[in-house]
Amino acid sequence: MAGLVRGAGPGALDLLRALPRVSLANLRPNLSSRKRETRRRGQRRGRKCGRGPKGKRQRGTRPQLGFEGVQTPFYLRIPKYGFNEGHSFRRQYQPLSLNRLQYLIDLGRVDPTQPIDLTQLVNGRGVTIQPSKRDCGVQLVEEGADTFKAKVNIEVQLASELAIAAIERNGGVVTTAFYDPRSLEILCKPIPFFLRGQPIPKRMLPPRHQCPSTLMRETEATWRIPPDFPKQDELAKKYGCILPDITKDEFFKLLSTRKDPRQIFFGLAPGWVVNMADKKILKSTDEKLLEYYRS
Repeated sequence: MAGLVRGAGPGALDLLRALPRVSLANLRPNLSSRKRETRRRGQRRGRKCGRGPKGKRQRGTRPQLGFEGVQTPFYLRIPKYGFNEGHSFRRQYQPLSLNRLQYLIDLGRVDPTQPIDLTQLVNGRGVTIQPSKRDCGVQLVEEGADTFKAKVNIEVQLASELAIAAIERNGGVVTTAFYDPRSLEILCKPIPFFLRGQPIPKRMLPPRHQCPSTLMRETEATWRIPPDFPKQDELAKKYGCILPDITKDEFFKLLSTRKDPRQIFFGLAPGWVVNMADKKILKSTDEKLLEYYRS
């Protein structure tokens, strides 16, 4: 067994036991072991003092925000008036082609035996609607008009002539409807709205300036079809289609289903409350509420 270190007494051992363990956190160099390094004036920040040659950056007067040196700055290169006026208020419509619609029907994501609106299209991952980013609905385009074979009753916001003719050729029906931002968000995401336990609100009417571009039937709360838009017979004749008589169709009840101008969901009137927990629909009996929600 090794003996005690020479010159180390019991007091030194007690001192070692009391001291903390040696680590990088408590290591310190001796005060006289480091000597401050001295450099000459030109080796560190001499002459220009690190500010560079003459100019605004050396003198401490930096250029204004947007300064780009010799070239014309960006805020002067772009046009100012007229070209981009109202760009933040323009309505956007997500395109939905007939080819995509036929694909969703073939996969079973969209049920053609029921009226198709934005709720079915969004749940079937056919389109993505973001009302917070100025999305106002769906625009039906004519891509895939030659191969579209389904008979549907679809509700969109905009539709081209060829897309309407292709659906009516198969015995289907196309209707257009306007939705305000709140109604559009509720229609695209109905489950979170139903879980809040709020009554279904009324759908707002379209603004006056959108009257010429909204294809709706002439009623008290909708706008008339533009005069330059061709009628159903003229549209079929223009594209060489023969329109079937849907009044004799076995799905005539489906094809004739329409929403009220104030209605958001098919089969659910404004003012009703959908109870998701009990799976019940609560209807109001107050005359004042019924008069308010009545269109």
